[in-house]
Amino acid sequence: MNANAQLRWLDSYPQAMRWDTELPTGPVWTLLDQALASYPDNPAIDFLGHKLTYRQLDEMVRRAACGFQQLGVGPGVHVGLYLPNTPHYVIAFMGVLRAGGTVVNYSPLDAERTLAHKIEDSETALMVTLDLASLYPKMAGLCGNSRLQTLVVGQFTEFCPDASPEQAGLLGPSTDVVFDERCRSFASLLDNDGDFIAYPLDDAADTLAVLQYTGGTTGAPKGAMLTHANITASCSQLQTILDESLKPGQERVLAVLPPFHIYALMVNMLFSLRMAAEVYLHPRFDAETVLDEIQRSRITTFPGVPTMFIGLLAHPLTAQRDLTSLKLCNSGGAPLPLEVQQRYSDLAGCALREGWGMTETTTTGTFTPRDAQPRPGSCGIPVPGAQIRIAPLDGSPGSLPPGERGEVCISGANVTVGYWKRTDATADAMTADGFLRTGDVGYMDEQGWLYIVDRTKDMILCSGYNVYPRMIEEAIYEHPVVEEVSVIGIDDAYRGQAPKAFIKLKAGAEAFDFAQLQSFLEPRLGKHERLAAMEIRDALPRTPVGKLSKKELMDEERQKQQRATA
Repeated sequence: MNANAQLRWLDSYPQAMRWDTELPTGPVWTLLDQALASYPDNPAIDFLGHKLTYRQLDEMVRRAACGFQQLGVGPGVHVGLYLPNTPHYVIAFMGVLRAGGTVVNYSPLDAERTLAHKIEDSETALMVTLDLASLYPKMAGLCGNSRLQTLVVGQFTEFCPDASPEQAGLLGPSTDVVFDERCRSFASLLDNDGDFIAYPLDDAADTLAVLQYTGGTTGAPKGAMLTHANITASCSQLQTILDESLKPGQERVLAVLPPFHIYALMVNMLFSLRMAAEVYLHPRFDAETVLDEIQRSRITTFPGVPTMFIGLLAHPLTAQRDLTSLKLCNSGGAPLPLEVQQRYSDLAGCALREGWGMTETTTTGTFTPRDAQPRPGSCGIPVPGAQIRIAPLDGSPGSLPPGERGEVCISGANVTVGYWKRTDATADAMTADGFLRTGDVGYMDEQGWLYIVDRTKDMILCSGYNVYPRMIEEAIYEHPVVEEVSVIGIDDAYRGQAPKAFIKLKAGAEAFDFAQLQSFLEPRLGKHERLAAMEIRDALPRTPVGKLSKKELMDEERQKQQRATA
């Protein structure tokens, strides 16, 4: 046992890896500089068959930086990116930072009022988007009628001019764009000599790089402030934990997750730049297309979320494709059901590894060592430089001993400096000694492995007992015909609250009734965890990233209750 009980995970570290290793930080654009210096003619991006080398990407980023500065971007200026998974995002992201500005990420699936809130709250005056009918009209309507004053609009196909009609329509039709003094084209943004003003970055730890808004399941979304040091520290952590698996200049990464999400931004884009990898950008997830790309392009790395791996497991072509090029598949963004992890690893011949992190930790938090035997229900041990402790759920100070459930708290160079213009929320989220209160309920074992049980806000109070939906979901996933499941708490006259399961069955499976499910779960759950109801549905609601979403289900049940009592 390590002498420092608070760092009990040290004994679980691989022999060649140090938890206290140095984590280099600096300006985010140095990730591209380093790739360019070592691999200038390696392909950096493959978008629908069209490739850009690192030399070409750097030239476009420099031209974008110059173009942004001509539009007034510099230190303290916030630029919004309202973009899907296309080269525009990579070029604009790095261009804004090189120009001295700050990136604000916007989800293409946000409601218009959410977009308006983020524009006002983040002080976004300039927005980059595409000519898609699903994107441009929303921003055109807000431009000039809010704080937003200028649009830069690209064409979906300008980086793949020979795209097939099917490829060109992957995200729906394009629409006519009105170019005027408020709206200019992405091509005109790059129409310069790339001679931008290079602002020195004196303190990466204090210089804001990205405003990343949280999901906002309750209340208005908050902007987590991520500095240049937060982002490059997270890349250094990823480099350390994956160093034995991945080799600079040799990896091919399949990027399907949308880049406006922190997990995709870090793992697919920025860490890929650090590794000088070739990134295959897919505008959306399609199981058959993903399987074909892995086989055709000999993909080595595929980061995803649990629903993607569930979808691949359910697809009949998975067993017929050659997936032997895969060296690493990583699941994040949501808890990974153990059943899914084991089945996918067996089928793909590549270990599906799970980690835990969140927007406020710049996506890194824990990892599963490559040579370690995964522990059922655990998301791994703390990444280098991060400390994790379990605090009492009542908010009292101190750390709980191994095995006791409490709130997961984390500190490290990757942890946000706070919430934009929300000193109250920052104070609520941070402990006196600098740990972030994550809102996740979990426990740590004697060897420092972390087990996330649930979110504090998702916890169900049944007859005075704490019931965690994830525990019930894990049990239901063991049923052979269940493909996906979400469990929420509903009002119960006797128990106060009780669990209800929403279930999607595998294609062609015969449905079961509630009594049959209860019988299946009886040996797997405690009496206090037993379901009060279930619903079988053709599909379950998802977030923009593809994670299962409980918010819509909770809203439905709340409305049912209101109608019943009206």
